[in-house]
Amino acid sequence: MTTATRELNWATLGTGIIANQLAQALESNGRRLYSVANRTHAKGVAFAEKYGIGKVYGHIDDVFDDPDVDVIYISTPHNTHIGFLRKALAAGKHVLCEKSITLNAGELDEAVALAEANHVVLAEAMTIYHMPLYRKLNEIIDSGALGELKLLQMNFGSYKEYDMANRFFNRNLAGGAMLDIGVYALSFVRWFMSSKPDRILSQVKTAPTGVDEQAGILLTNPDGQMATITLSLHAKQPKRGLAVFDKAYVEVTDYPRGERATITWVDDGRTEVVEAGRTADALSYEVADMETAIAGDPSTMHLDYTRDVMAMMTEIRVGQWNMTYPEEER
Repeated sequence: MTTATRELNWATLGTGIIANQLAQALESNGRRLYSVANRTHAKGVAFAEKYGIGKVYGHIDDVFDDPDVDVIYISTPHNTHIGFLRKALAAGKHVLCEKSITLNAGELDEAVALAEANHVVLAEAMTIYHMPLYRKLNEIIDSGALGELKLLQMNFGSYKEYDMANRFFNRNLAGGAMLDIGVYALSFVRWFMSSKPDRILSQVKTAPTGVDEQAGILLTNPDGQMATITLSLHAKQPKRGLAVFDKAYVEVTDYPRGERATITWVDDGRTEVVEAGRTADALSYEVADMETAIAGDPSTMHLDYTRDVMAMMTEIRVGQWNMTYPEEER
């Protein structure tokens, strides 16, 4: 495993929005991406010029053979992730992979086994697990001040135009609400729940392409904690998470990269605002936690939560909805 005695060399596989945010996060700390890999070489060159990156690969797979690359951030469409994960992990590279990390639990199990066999860190870039706000809320919860968690209510919806070629609705690009936004809601639920839900009920409305456009999910874990989730791709909702305890409830708005929460105490109705971190620094927190994991503390990346969430998404989408993607049907 790479040690943390020197600055780690990060490579980006992909040049989209998240790759730009990664480059900017490193820049904010006085660093640069080491290299860029992309299917379209010209886009890779333009990206490198924009951020002063010294190396662009002639072929996307060349990044896996570069001995100077320590960490690869994969931000390509999620139906391509497992193919790149196999190559990166087998090559002994640490990998931070954009959500959803894989299409299903079977693919994730394969990737985890490869990471363990090659003694490298594998993690999903789930911002909820790295924003300082959630750690601060956990400190308050652990103090017992809020009492016991009873239930969670989650909303996440956006209004996407009915362009069935767009990745949001395109079955060939693993479109649908579950893998795109459901992963955030389920990650929020898993963060606060004391254990993984073991009872799941759901309903789904499909888009004309057959992917999930809208869904309602009800979860209960062995401790009796419950959660309700409402997802939509063609109906705008607030990105709101609500955690309800005996003595208070906690509301987080814009929760995927939350920086502010409001606690309302049930005895007298008073409110308390909790603030920590900055939304704009989300990728910086992920990078810092990933480098901590590589240095020897993998708990900072919460792969256990990632596996629980992927298991739930697979049970719902495949097990309950019988909804699969072409890659899963081969």
